[in-house]
Amino acid sequence: MTDFTLSRWKVETRTKASATFAIVAALVILLAFAAPLFVSRSVLQDLFFILTMLVLAQNWNLLAGYAGLVSVGQQAFVGFGAYAMFAFVILAGLDPLAAILLAGIASALLAIPTAFFLFRLQGAYFAIGSWVIAEVVRLVLAQWKMLGGGTGTSLPREAIRDTPELKLVGDLFGVKSSGAGDILTYWLALLLAIATIGLVYRLLRSKQGLGLAAVRDSQEAARSVGVDARRMKTLVYLAAAFGTGLAGALIYVQKARISPDAAFSVVDWTAYVIFIVVIGGIGTIEGPIVGVIVFYILQNLLADYGSWYLLILGLIGIVIMLFAPRGLWGLFAERTGIQLFPVRRRLTGGPLSASKKGEPHG
Repeated sequence: MTDFTLSRWKVETRTKASATFAIVAALVILLAFAAPLFVSRSVLQDLFFILTMLVLAQNWNLLAGYAGLVSVGQQAFVGFGAYAMFAFVILAGLDPLAAILLAGIASALLAIPTAFFLFRLQGAYFAIGSWVIAEVVRLVLAQWKMLGGGTGTSLPREAIRDTPELKLVGDLFGVKSSGAGDILTYWLALLLAIATIGLVYRLLRSKQGLGLAAVRDSQEAARSVGVDARRMKTLVYLAAAFGTGLAGALIYVQKARISPDAAFSVVDWTAYVIFIVVIGGIGTIEGPIVGVIVFYILQNLLADYGSWYLLILGLIGIVIMLFAPRGLWGLFAERTGIQLFPVRRRLTGGPLSASKKGEPHG
């Protein structure tokens, strides 16, 4: 008898909780696509707000939570993407849907020269530099007279009411063009949110995701094992710019009017986004999802408090950072061990003993 050992070891990321969540998430997504059939127009607008803020939060979380790039100038890509969309529609006569995709590409192109300057800075200097670049972009676009200059402009009526897509949606649901616009932009926001979360999750589970985690934890250690830290950060920065630009263009298709101060608002497109990620849990995919829901609830509860609104939000953020440094989801995951989007690799299985009968020798 010859004894030998078979190995059953394997690397897994999926958990029982994540498998169950995947089924629930699929049902929720189907329900979300059907939402225009049974919810009001105002609810669709609220869902659009939640979804677009979630996209912005996931992109900022990718930068700060996984690549260690704490930017306070993401409004540069929101505003630039929005203005690029307006330019493609008004000056080039393109359909707004096609203009949204081109706006995302334009934002990624803007990120190339900005990365050249920003990546020479570290820590707080990087954050300040990103804000300065956003202000420069705002001031430049405010001089663009063909798009309204400092006062802004609106999308042409035919671009937001007379397109084939709006007519199709309007006939399908029996609503006017304005209602059809809300349905269409909501669906686009839902698709963008799903795609953003899916791509981030796939990235984090890949070899590149392992390299990104190594870069975040220690650039020197990452370089020692062959990870190109600068290349990884650059790719993440460009990807975040693309996603943020898409979200900015979509937001202003829905608004149909733009101005430099609104499109490049540091409060609306960066401060709120940072708040969402921090209270939800930075460095996790679940964190921004929790954070955007909490932010929406707080925004509605505190809407009547005027200028005290921002102060109260700030105090809530400070309290959470003191008592739950990893955010609300981080605290929950620490207590329960539940991960809905697991990216940590686990070794499962074990050795399997067996025996083999040998042939007799003469």
